[in-house]
Amino acid sequence: MPTSSPQALNDRIAAAKAAVLEQTALLHAHFGRAETRWKSDGTRVTPVDVAISEGIFRSLSAQFPQDQYFSEELADAPDPIAVTANYSWVLDPIDGTNNYATGIAHCAIALALLEDGVPVYGVIYDLSRRTLMHGGPGRGMFDGEREVRFAAVDPTPQSIIGFHSPYDKRFAPHAQIIAANFKLRGLGSSTLHLAYVAAGILEGTVDHNVKVWDIAAAVPLVQATGGRLVYFNGDVFPLRQFDLKMGRIFYVAGGASMVTKLETLLRP
Repeated sequence: MPTSSPQALNDRIAAAKAAVLEQTALLHAHFGRAETRWKSDGTRVTPVDVAISEGIFRSLSAQFPQDQYFSEELADAPDPIAVTANYSWVLDPIDGTNNYATGIAHCAIALALLEDGVPVYGVIYDLSRRTLMHGGPGRGMFDGEREVRFAAVDPTPQSIIGFHSPYDKRFAPHAQIIAANFKLRGLGSSTLHLAYVAAGILEGTVDHNVKVWDIAAAVPLVQATGGRLVYFNGDVFPLRQFDLKMGRIFYVAGGASMVTKLETLLRP
């Protein structure tokens, strides 16, 4: 874990929360009625995604011009970009754009602060609950005004697991495996699945589809509450380059006993 300057981190955390909150009015104003187009990778984008991305980075870069800024909507980055700055930011301006465009409320603004490529703080605005979630290792995790204390529980058939319909249909049988052991919830937002694990709303999550911007903001929330993440196809962090064409990440997360159970069931 990087050794941070407390003041440098504090300044960035405060700025991150303010920058995300500044964009929530725009997010709500166009919910369910934003025009959309489909990108070459098969994902959806709206003008609101682009406006939020530009607005957050404009606010942050004015204060921290030496930092690097990476967004899913970084249209002028066809090639990988090396992560060279001490502090960098990874943003998904609307995680769950399909939901957002069609009027399903499970979507979020997800902003991660990285130091030396490692996520040290995440700020997530959950539109469905109108709640700002934020936190990082050693700094606690807050679900709105409530500080979350992780409660370790053993897996049971009543445990609720977030699951994203796999892009690669070879993983479709995992849905049956999870359903045979737990209860399934598919919210359509990978960020919220992982953040809800940190908040204790879900007991675990499984995803085969994500890229770094989908989870970077939620990873430090899970770590702050003592949860675990296991990546099945290689470590994601420290992030050495930002690549819009990166492969999809397959991971599981939850408490220690839940992750052990999910690994046993699903590890290739």
